[in-house]
Amino acid sequence: MRYAMAIDLDRCIGCRTCAVICKDHNAEPRGIWWNRVFAPGAPEYGTSVIVDGMPRMEFLPISCQHCENAPCQQVCPTGATYTDDTGTVLVDYEKCIGCRYCITACPYEVRQFNWSKPEGIEGVDGEYRWGYPEDYRQDGRLVYTPVRPEGVVEKCTFCVQYTNQGGIPACCTGCPANARIFGDIEDSESEVSQYLSGREWFVIGESHGTNPKVYYLPSKRGEGEQSLSLIHISEPTRH
Repeated sequence: MRYAMAIDLDRCIGCRTCAVICKDHNAEPRGIWWNRVFAPGAPEYGTSVIVDGMPRMEFLPISCQHCENAPCQQVCPTGATYTDDTGTVLVDYEKCIGCRYCITACPYEVRQFNWSKPEGIEGVDGEYRWGYPEDYRQDGRLVYTPVRPEGVVEKCTFCVQYTNQGGIPACCTGCPANARIFGDIEDSESEVSQYLSGREWFVIGESHGTNPKVYYLPSKRGEGEQSLSLIHISEPTRH
């Protein structure tokens, strides 16, 4: 089994629901977004760009690409970053020492450092409000905790707390345009395999040799992969 995600850029409407629901279900600290959505010309505000005299709006959702040949894992000195049996790249928060080598090594700039002190996530009545409500361990490794330690690196996990129990990532369930499809890429009958079959798709940064497991279907509104050259993926400002 190898999990993968397909993102159909022709369906993506740039609403950023994926980013919000990801933050909600994974209790991401202030200033941290595992999912981000960029647009050519104006990454923050999503304004259109002029191509051949005509305005064009395109979007690029970006998060961890769950690479088969993950540079982040190769440079991790403690083994905190590892790949599980489904091909999902995860971080053991109890082993992460915050050296940030993985942030430097990641060519997609999707790993983020948690500068914040641990905070309880409480509702108005002191009850649990958002995020998966308890620690989740995989083979003894702490791969999710609703109260993240200060000084660790974090990123998309394909919502391991759900997928390991037969569910799918929150961004897939929450996308109003059904632009995200998830499943076992090794199963020819899976939804993601069927969706990609016989269709044009690409991966970001193929020249890096990382073999990402997030596949993009180009937008019919523009030039597909070529339009990505207009987008600069940068680390969010520290808050």
